[in-house]
Amino acid sequence: MKTIRLQYFAILRERRDQAEESIQTSACTAADLYEELKAEHQFPLGQEHLRVAINGDFSTMDTPLDDGDEVVFIPPVAGG
Repeated sequence: MKTIRLQYFAILRERRDQAEESIQTSACTAADLYEELKAEHQFPLGQEHLRVAINGDFSTMDTPLDDGDEVVFIPPVAGG
């Protein structure tokens, strides 16, 4: 198990009702982690609608995760 720090924005923050948290996970990649979170919190977006940043750098969903990583899933944001 590894500890991952998560930050939530936009619709994901609304669904989770918090901006950040640390979790224990056995997810190997960002994609695995998002699927775990999606199932647990009923997130409405598929992976194809998100960008991911790991430790402050944009990454791909197949990027491996390490203990202590900070992960941000970034949904599309509308504004005007």
